[in-house]
Amino acid sequence: MSDNPSAPLLSNGDRPTSKHSHHSDESHEDTPLLSRSSDTPRYDGSDDQDEEHLPSPAAASLRSLQQNGHVSSESNKSGRRWPTVVAVSVLGVLVVAIIIGAFFAPAIVEEYAKEALVIEPTKLSIASLTADGVSARVQANFRMDASRVKNKHVRNFGRFGTWIAREVESRSSAVSVYLPEYGNILIGTARVPPVVVDIRNGHTTAIDFISDLVAGDIEGIRQVANDWLEGRLDTVRVIGKADVGLKSGLISLGTQSISESLVFEGDDLPAIPKYNITRLNFQEVPISPDGHKGMGADVSLSLINNYPVKFTIPSLEFDILVPGCGVDDSYIRLAEATTATVAVEPKAEVEVDVRGVVRELPEALNRTCPKSHSSPLDLLLGKYIHGEDTTVFVRGSSSPKGDTPQWITQIISSVTVPVPFPGHTFDNVIKNFSLTDTHFSLPDPLADPDSDEANPQISGQIVVIASLPKEMNFSINVTQVKANATVKYNDKKLGILDLQNWQKAQSERIEPKKGENGTIKIQSRIENAPLRITDDEVFSDVIQEMLFGDSTILLQIEALVDVEVSTVLGGLVIKAMPADGIVPVKPISTGASFSNLKPKVGDLRVLSTGKTSLDLEARINFTNPTAYTAQVPYVNIHILNNGSIIGDATARNVAVGKGNNTNILVQATWDPTKFGGKKGQKIGRELLSQYISGFNTTLTFQTHANSFPLQPRLGKALSKFLIEIPTPRLSTPGAGGDKGGNNKPHFIDDAVFHLFSSTAEFTLISPLQYSTIYIENINATAFYNHTEPIGKINYDLPFKVPPGTSKSPRLPVDWSLDSVGYEKIREALGGSLKLDAMGVVKVRLGRWSESVWYVGSGIGATVKL
Repeated sequence: MSDNPSAPLLSNGDRPTSKHSHHSDESHEDTPLLSRSSDTPRYDGSDDQDEEHLPSPAAASLRSLQQNGHVSSESNKSGRRWPTVVAVSVLGVLVVAIIIGAFFAPAIVEEYAKEALVIEPTKLSIASLTADGVSARVQANFRMDASRVKNKHVRNFGRFGTWIAREVESRSSAVSVYLPEYGNILIGTARVPPVVVDIRNGHTTAIDFISDLVAGDIEGIRQVANDWLEGRLDTVRVIGKADVGLKSGLISLGTQSISESLVFEGDDLPAIPKYNITRLNFQEVPISPDGHKGMGADVSLSLINNYPVKFTIPSLEFDILVPGCGVDDSYIRLAEATTATVAVEPKAEVEVDVRGVVRELPEALNRTCPKSHSSPLDLLLGKYIHGEDTTVFVRGSSSPKGDTPQWITQIISSVTVPVPFPGHTFDNVIKNFSLTDTHFSLPDPLADPDSDEANPQISGQIVVIASLPKEMNFSINVTQVKANATVKYNDKKLGILDLQNWQKAQSERIEPKKGENGTIKIQSRIENAPLRITDDEVFSDVIQEMLFGDSTILLQIEALVDVEVSTVLGGLVIKAMPADGIVPVKPISTGASFSNLKPKVGDLRVLSTGKTSLDLEARINFTNPTAYTAQVPYVNIHILNNGSIIGDATARNVAVGKGNNTNILVQATWDPTKFGGKKGQKIGRELLSQYISGFNTTLTFQTHANSFPLQPRLGKALSKFLIEIPTPRLSTPGAGGDKGGNNKPHFIDDAVFHLFSSTAEFTLISPLQYSTIYIENINATAFYNHTEPIGKINYDLPFKVPPGTSKSPRLPVDWSLDSVGYEKIREALGGSLKLDAMGVVKVRLGRWSESVWYVGSGIGATVKL
């Protein structure tokens, strides 16, 4: 059939011959006068030999809809005009009967009628719906075109006979249409009024009549419709039968029994029209007088009517169904929908408005499927939020509230139509992501290796600003969230942030500004979320920026989030919703200096001693200048100086807060010989000497593989970053500690020189509160003004320095009598002056001993006789 509505409907001139025509070979009184041979053309004008097997247009249409999401409103112009074909085919049967009856020359007239007949449909409209069918108005142009007849003799005879007969009239008749492959069920019956046509060659007759169409076997029609929807209908053969009374002028031509068979297949079968969703809006709607609310959906669809038909579709009611757990499970009724009255114009765009209401969520929709962790609702929402088309099913309501004719109700309530529903991607839905009040927890050495506590953990306040789809115009409150998030840095995977436990949340809808979508602010406090490091190199890059960088670090988060929300329909869980965002992380220190930690050591205890080692315990005070807090169950770290390990320190169960942190218990081991050999011993001795002399010294801290017992990779990754801080000052008791306010250690508080006995007595301050230090020997020189020697002390008898302030024994002084320094001592007799000292001292603490040099300045000295 031509796409041109003015083209001949049943033309035979140059079209190919079909070998698929189906007709009865039986000869009886119902045999049509215009019998069909094997060479009779098919309705679609195709040959079997040239035709490959084609899928059902319904199946092809559904498949196209599923693959292409919401589809455009372009018409499929290759499809046949199904309603027009049926109506005009019935008309064609009557016209052929008129011509045959007029001539009494069946064979010749049959051939002439078939080849010369041209019927051009102009319009088919549904005038009204009736209790058992429809009242349809059929308009078409009828003419005989002899030029289409190939056989010259047939053409000439036909022209002569029709010129004589001029007009033929059919009496009122009933045409019944059957489906032989479905048990010869009756599709429907059409009552056709009398029709008068001019049968002369080239004369056109405008046909315009109203026919009452009555539906036939409703159950049979339902079976055919379901086969078509499910893709099982490849070919349809219909047979039209009628007993037509004819006359020409005043001459009665009797009653003719007409039977015509037509085959529809391939593109001849109608397809589900393609549609475009032009409007979608969800909102809360009242559903009962007591104020109870449900979820309403307003949907507008646009599609193209490709056929020259006009009719009005009354308001219809439908049930909206969704799939259950499996293909064999029954559908779950989710909502009810009502269409507005739809006016369909010929070959024009059609607008359909639908109002749907969800009164409550069925229990079956939230029930977990067998052998699965998902419910039918999870499966439905999962496809939707990932941008995939979902399929809902529409079935006519069996108990409509309006005045819908019963025959329409019977048909639409027995047919379930799958309708693709376009998904909605949630890409770039997160507009802002922040993590505040951040708290870090390092791995717990006593935890199970596979537990969350065996990994670094993060706690903090998450604040998310997310866009809401413009279709969502209802209240929503997020009550809980959980997720499995991938953390990236510079597009490289750092690790997995495990938020598999539900975290409480609260949300607040932010009304949109003009022209913008609404947003929702979600706040949630996450507690001890484990961070599983997967790439040590990327982790090292992040730590380097945190420790030494001066700009904000941007971590990328890609997550599948489960969200528990509260709506007017109750609580529901949306699973695996994709989300991504940027988490800004402030650096721990600006620049490479950690002097702003300001560490101080107090309450120093010696736990044990060895030949080369000291096991110490101290209380550390320091300042945390960052916005982060941390929990440290256990950490062991090496202490270095000048590139050599001189000891280690261990902290347990340390809670690091913001700002000042006091009385942090740390245990340390001093053993340069063990950790660094002879080189380490030399470096350790030099460090001690510089430290007690008040020089500015530094210590370097470095992690190692055993820093975190369950996370050797973490310790190795952090070992690349050496943290250097000024050596903490020991708190010294007594008034003399830190004289002058220069924050340098003063182990010699003052001195008294006795000129007559040539001795000196020193007031010593020990930094240890619980252990006694022994001075094994002293070899020192006192100076005035840094360079003028006063005298020497060389003393090799041990004496003890107990905790706190104590007096040394009188130590013999060998005066430099000819020096300027000695003269200054004499001049200061009975008074005091400032002296400097330089020497080598051997000290012992338990089993440990070491010789160190000492340089002191500004020592207050009193001179007595």
